[in-house]
Amino acid sequence: MRFATETAVVFAREVRPQLRNPIGLVFGMAQPVVFLVFFGSLLTGLAWGGGDAAWQWFVPGTLIMMGLSGTISAGYMLMTEMSGGSLDRMLVTPISRSAMLVGRTGKEALLLLAQSALIIVVVLPFGFEPHLVGAVVAMLLLAVIGIGLGAFSCALAVLARKQESLFYVVQQTLLFPLLMLSGVLLPLDTAPSWMRAVSRVNPLTYVVEAERDLFAGHLSGTAVLHGVASAVGFAVVGVLVGARAMRRAGD
Repeated sequence: MRFATETAVVFAREVRPQLRNPIGLVFGMAQPVVFLVFFGSLLTGLAWGGGDAAWQWFVPGTLIMMGLSGTISAGYMLMTEMSGGSLDRMLVTPISRSAMLVGRTGKEALLLLAQSALIIVVVLPFGFEPHLVGAVVAMLLLAVIGIGLGAFSCALAVLARKQESLFYVVQQTLLFPLLMLSGVLLPLDTAPSWMRAVSRVNPLTYVVEAERDLFAGHLSGTAVLHGVASAVGFAVVGVLVGARAMRRAGD
């Protein structure tokens, strides 16, 4: 109960500034929508998945891409607080470091869910037909992987707190390969054999495949099982690594 209470306190602290800046929130949510509408429209003419099938394939991948690029902002905000000194005031409170981490990443997961819901509503007129129950499960899975990504981002921020440029270098170096090797933007069926082999060790690959199956209404099967296991495992490891890094944040 204490952990839940402390997490809720940190979560409210993180969410409150977002609610006080509705314009920034709206523009932040509109950017992935614009990307999806323009890029998705180009995919409708491709032979491997034209027409409405392109939306069924592309929208779930876009949600993962948005989670990967959006939740890593948790680390950026943590670096800002470390450099400004506000984190030091948090660290002297009796709130556990794990609660600080989960509260922060929980805020990012909430924003991710809000953006995802907006995207789904916007693309419905274009031909996207999500399965209702599958979409709910897919959104929960998206929140889980978002927490893991945010936790790893916070861990990286703590490690690079004395060299802020290192945070951006490592982040950008890892971001693009993770996206390309998960099949988010383009299918990997025709990729070179080495690329397909590397993609199988990328946990996001299984989450992307599970998201596509869930939105299509395939609620069971190996793809969904592997995706859930990958997302949960990724989140657990991320929280453990992030919590350990948070304990070192005040050193």
